[in-house]
Amino acid sequence: MAIYRRLLSILTLRFGGRFIATVVLLVALQSATPAQTAADSLPLCPVKSVGDLFKKKDSLLVVKPVKNNFLIVIPVIGSQPATGFIFGVTSQYTFKDKAPNSKFSTVAVSANYTTKKQVLLNLKNNMLLNHNRIFLSGDWRYYIFTQPNYGLGTDIIPPKSERPDDFNLDSLAQPMDYNYFKLHQTVSWKVNGNFYVGAGLHLDSYSKIVDKTLDTANSLFTHHYNYSTKYGFNSTDYTVNGVSLNLLYDSRDNQVNANHGWYGNINFRVNPALSKHQRPSTVLYAEYRKFWPLSKTNEQHVFAIWAYGQFATSGKLPYLNLPALGWDQRSRAGKGYQQGLFRGNNLMYFEAEYRFPITCNQLISGTVFGDLTTASDKDRDIYLLKFIQPAIGVSLRILIDKATRTNLIFNQAWGRKSKGFYLNAAESF
Repeated sequence: MAIYRRLLSILTLRFGGRFIATVVLLVALQSATPAQTAADSLPLCPVKSVGDLFKKKDSLLVVKPVKNNFLIVIPVIGSQPATGFIFGVTSQYTFKDKAPNSKFSTVAVSANYTTKKQVLLNLKNNMLLNHNRIFLSGDWRYYIFTQPNYGLGTDIIPPKSERPDDFNLDSLAQPMDYNYFKLHQTVSWKVNGNFYVGAGLHLDSYSKIVDKTLDTANSLFTHHYNYSTKYGFNSTDYTVNGVSLNLLYDSRDNQVNANHGWYGNINFRVNPALSKHQRPSTVLYAEYRKFWPLSKTNEQHVFAIWAYGQFATSGKLPYLNLPALGWDQRSRAGKGYQQGLFRGNNLMYFEAEYRFPITCNQLISGTVFGDLTTASDKDRDIYLLKFIQPAIGVSLRILIDKATRTNLIFNQAWGRKSKGFYLNAAESF
């Protein structure tokens, strides 16, 4: 226990956070129990969710049929520079049909408001229907949004050796207001095993764009204005619409909280110019997620990776539609950095995390993770991998449904000159 006390004191002094101290303490208490020498000598710990804490002990021994649906409604609480303090409500409905091999599907709806007077409405769906033969994936949003803009590329935060002591990310910010409507919906059909082929419709509309620091009369220009002017886009509103071809593979045992398997997705999108204010373009999106179980006796020990790349392969995209960090379907990429901080002609992201149990009954678990982001800017010869921005974090998980393995998740992450706290339901990936 002395080692754990020393580690706890170091982390507390370094980060000054009760969150990390709590996680480390719980791990220490769990590890302090007598070690088991064989799998059959492990203590019998029935899995418990939050709801089980309010049931009579005798009821926990009754064998109940596995339910095929679960609805959760939780408050949303978080803080990051892009939104300020955010609060609202999110709900997630998880379900599957009664076929033996059917997998869980999810539909999530959220409505949030922030201290920066933002309105964030989301509808997300990932549904396996007709005995896993049809895969639907959608991302629908309406935002009344304000967001600082920092330009393209991941060189905006220099490495520590090159960064002045008084460096402040806020000094680079160029605030913007805009309304955003997004409708992305794909449908894929199983062709063999876990392999799917499909198509999608995509619409991104940006309106009422206001560059708050733009002052053309005094030659005070912004990254957004300069880019829009150079490539012939209206600087106050624009729309991107397109169709896509999708190739998908999914062998995960549970898309809500996978313990093993992998997921791959290749999406090639074609955006035609349907009006004189649009530019034709093509975009390639490639994603990979892999889950390795690390224990034969406890499936909560999992090592997982998530990698994706988004590339503007031809033509030109308007500024706000360029690949940007944190604009994935769940808005979970790049924890530790604010949404949209890194943007570029192309962008690549990698995250690795270790998920582990803290309590024997799996009610409480934890995660440590790290991620890397790189983005390019062709106009300045900033290519991918030239500048890479790292982040690290820890999280605490509370099991709220055993059948679907849905967790309530508290994330704390740190990046270079940036940090964020997030409360979510379900895993980041």
